[in-house]
Amino acid sequence: MSFTIAHLTDVHLGPLARPRLDEMRLKRFMGYVNWKRGRERLSDMATLARLVADMRAQKPDHVAVTGDLVNIALLSEFRRAAEWMRTLGEPADVSFTPGNHDAYVRDAMPQLAAAFTPWTQGDGEYERGEAFPFVRVRGDVALIGLSTATPTGPLMATGRLGARQIEALAAILQETGAKDLARVILIHHPPLSRGGAPLRGLTDARAFEATVSRFGAEAVLHGHSHKRMSHFLVSPASRIEGGRVPILGAPSASSASADSRQRAAYHLIDLDRAGDHWRLRARARGLQLGGGEIGAREAPAV
Repeated sequence: MSFTIAHLTDVHLGPLARPRLDEMRLKRFMGYVNWKRGRERLSDMATLARLVADMRAQKPDHVAVTGDLVNIALLSEFRRAAEWMRTLGEPADVSFTPGNHDAYVRDAMPQLAAAFTPWTQGDGEYERGEAFPFVRVRGDVALIGLSTATPTGPLMATGRLGARQIEALAAILQETGAKDLARVILIHHPPLSRGGAPLRGLTDARAFEATVSRFGAEAVLHGHSHKRMSHFLVSPASRIEGGRVPILGAPSASSASADSRQRAAYHLIDLDRAGDHWRLRARARGLQLGGGEIGAREAPAV
C-alpha cells in the first residue's frame, strides 16, 4: 500500500484588510504594521495559486495544511481562509492544524474553531468532544492533528500543546500503533526541545519528544519556521526502518524569498509498507530560482 500526503504550510493569505476600530488590539496593530512593512511583499498570492494548481495535478491521497493561514486573525481573514481551503479538495481529503497567527489574539479563538471545523473533525471511533487531537484514518494511515495555537503577547510566537493533548496523544499513538497504522503527526511549531528560537518555539517540546520516543510515530510534519527542515527523533517503537522518526518542516507556500530553503514550496510525503515496517520518501516541488515556474526542488533529507 502506498499513500502520498501533500504538505503545505504558512500560507499567510493576503491582501490584509485594515482592522476595524472594534477589532484593534495592540498585537494586531503591530502585526498589521509588520505586514505592510515587509510580509506583504514576501507573501505572493500568484505564486500560491500556481503552487496549489501544481499540487492538485500531483493527485496526492491527502493534503495536510499545518497552520498560519491568516495573519492577524480577523474575521474577514477566517472567512477567506475557509474558502481557500475548499480549493484544495473535499474536506475529507484535507486536514488542518492551526498556527500562532491563526490564534493571534485571545478573542479570535472561537472564530478560529468555527472556521475550520470541516478540516479538523476526527473519524468514527476517534470523534472526540474536543477538536484536538484529531485522528483521521485513511487506508493504513492515521493522520493525527495537534494544536499548538495559543494566544501570546506582542513580539511572541510561542506554541503550547498542554498536558491534556500530550496525554491524549500517548493514548492515540498506542491505539493506532496496535492497529498497525502508519502514524503521521501534523503540528505547526517544530516540536524540538533543542535549537528553538527564543519566544518562537514549542514550550513543551520536551514532553512531546518523550511521548513520541516512547510510543512511536512514522512521521511528524510541521511549519512555522518558513524553511525546509529535517530532524529525527530516535524511537524503538517507530515502524520506520532504522527506528528514527523523521520530523520535516516545509517553507511558506507563498514565500517569494530568494533563499532556496525559504522559497515557496510544498512537500510530497510517500509512505509505503515494507513488511512490518514503513518506508518514507520525501519530494519537494515549488517556485524555481530565477523564474516563476513551479517544478521539482531539493527535498528534505529522510
